[in-house]
Amino acid sequence: MHVFGLTGGIASGKSTVSRMLRELGARVLDADVLAREVVEPGTPGLRRIDERFPGVVGPDGRLDRVKLGAHIFADPGERAALNAIVHPEVRALFLQKLQALEAEGVTHAVYDVPLLIETGLHQAMEGVAVVWVPRDVQKARLMARDGLSADQAEARLGAQMPLDDKRAHATWVIDNSGAPEATRPQVEAVWRAMLAHG
Repeated sequence: MHVFGLTGGIASGKSTVSRMLRELGARVLDADVLAREVVEPGTPGLRRIDERFPGVVGPDGRLDRVKLGAHIFADPGERAALNAIVHPEVRALFLQKLQALEAEGVTHAVYDVPLLIETGLHQAMEGVAVVWVPRDVQKARLMARDGLSADQAEARLGAQMPLDDKRAHATWVIDNSGAPEATRPQVEAVWRAMLAHG
């Protein structure tokens, strides 16, 4: 099984690229989706979060993300405690999904992870595609998308590894600063390059 990483930054257009890859027939596993699945009601992940952070599971048995966010937002220690619960669960589910794809005869998969490079996971991939836009474009799109002021957008961008730094770890850079029509041929070329592995 050949596994490739896909990453980007806030408002860089990673979900657009992910959709294009799926349209081309790529099997894309999305870390954000897996992270939601491992804390569904009845999962060991949710039970462990409930034990560690009392009061964050609502009466409906679901995780109250707002309450959990308030717990971990300002406290790196609490955030680390949450990651120590969630990350191994996500990893186990990822491996399970990969095995299922392999059983289907799939030979190439893409793992879409926002923090691929920050967590060092890119080193385990056979190649990494980074969705890149210039910072001023990223900022303008973020302001437009989320209705943020320039300062708010700067704060969000400042909390992330800059795309220019991520680009240094890329096997392929997908420049998404233009129209979708300009992005699609790049995505097609990257998918062909991925398929050429193995």
